[in-house]
Amino acid sequence: MSKMDIENFVEAPGREEKVKAVRKKIDELGIDYLYLQFVSVTGKIMGKGIPADHWESVAKKGFQLVYGATVNLFTNRAGDYLGYGPESAELVGIPEPETFMQLPWDKRIGRFYCTLFRNREEKEDAGSFLTADCRGNLRRLHESFTKKHNGLKLRMGTEPEMMWLKFDENGKPKDGFSKPYCYHIDQFESLRPVYMKVMEYSRAMGLDMIQGDHEDAPGQLELNWMFDDVLRNADRLTTYRQICAQVAREFGIFACFMSKPFMGVSANGCHHNMSLWRGGNDELVTVGNDAKKLPGMPDNFMYVKGGENTFMPDGDDPQMPQKAGLEAIGGIVQHIGALTAIGCSTVNSYRRLWDTGFWAPVFADWGFQNRTTGLRVSAPGRFEYRSVDSMVNPYLMGSTILAAADDGIDNKLDPGAPEERNIYEAMEAGKQVKKLPMSLGEALEALAKDKVVQSGMPGEMYRLYHEYKYDEWARFMSSVTDWDNETYMECLP
Repeated sequence: MSKMDIENFVEAPGREEKVKAVRKKIDELGIDYLYLQFVSVTGKIMGKGIPADHWESVAKKGFQLVYGATVNLFTNRAGDYLGYGPESAELVGIPEPETFMQLPWDKRIGRFYCTLFRNREEKEDAGSFLTADCRGNLRRLHESFTKKHNGLKLRMGTEPEMMWLKFDENGKPKDGFSKPYCYHIDQFESLRPVYMKVMEYSRAMGLDMIQGDHEDAPGQLELNWMFDDVLRNADRLTTYRQICAQVAREFGIFACFMSKPFMGVSANGCHHNMSLWRGGNDELVTVGNDAKKLPGMPDNFMYVKGGENTFMPDGDDPQMPQKAGLEAIGGIVQHIGALTAIGCSTVNSYRRLWDTGFWAPVFADWGFQNRTTGLRVSAPGRFEYRSVDSMVNPYLMGSTILAAADDGIDNKLDPGAPEERNIYEAMEAGKQVKKLPMSLGEALEALAKDKVVQSGMPGEMYRLYHEYKYDEWARFMSSVTDWDNETYMECLP
């Protein structure tokens, strides 16, 4: 009888040594408590906490939690739990020793990312990988993609914009902390205590911070770190959000990742810069930490370096990617309608597309350094996917981009000629350009018709995402807003 996935995971070669190394770190750093984290279908950080005394036990047996935690344990419009009912079994979360990291804001606490499994006692697929685990899915899909395409791996860099807001007299987030002046150093300086604390915590947790600036919305900052393997980058974006929430608590302000909190100014985007590589090696980047006394396991400080970038030009055109890169781009262009349901995942996301004049991507075209298109080659060797905002689940985005790229490579999809004109001028000249979905409902319809993108949401993941997001869309469509009242209350005598 073959072993369960959970048994193979817990008994994997080298894991026992890693578990012992974590114990050594726990004792060395004086850790008293552990967060066991996973990520829900909407990108929320979920999990449990345990005293550090029980590390070895939980490393072997894991912890149990209701299946519905993968869908935030929220209810739908009818009051029923989304995804899983109360009669469902409990998942098992197994912490990954290599992800152990001390929290810099309370050094008594360490955190792990976990892989999720079906319960060992279930009648069907007992102990198998839980497909409601978006993070675990990304790892397995990436491994499958790499094996299929002769070692090709996805590297990703993200550009997370977010706003630092003040609270009003009722304790509600309201105005931006700074003025909406893009790249303005004085406004950047006004948030210096905040971003310096974010930088301090980020570097302590393995984020190799490379640049930052004040964007063109109230209180809006963008702080970037070095690109890396798609899974590690998604972990770092999740960690970054956790850091921002903590820093906001310390300063008595609000860390806002909502896509479009204000009309008339830019939204919070989260462009994904991608490239496909062969080869390369992990290198330790200590980002200012003592290499002999890292506040966590070394894997948190690893970045992949070197190798062959298939998006790097190899012909006479200094901008045009190689064949494999172009075909991957072709897959993303082909499936961008369905991908929009993942990258623009909320009702509010589409305010970003409707508020014209702020460079938000509206058209399914691509170009070089062309911000009027939804996709662009932002620099030699990387491709910027722009139809994504700060509410994105980066694990689902990575998985579905892999699915679209896989289809592009398999079927040698041609993205067409890059558009170098302003897209609006090109359309006036007669170019036929497909528009992106302009509402969550429209995007979910595109996703429902696209089996390729759905393949990046295997097992139960697509069902759960569709159920959650369709309920969100239905809630919006069944709500009376201030706009409704202002527009229609006195429309007839």
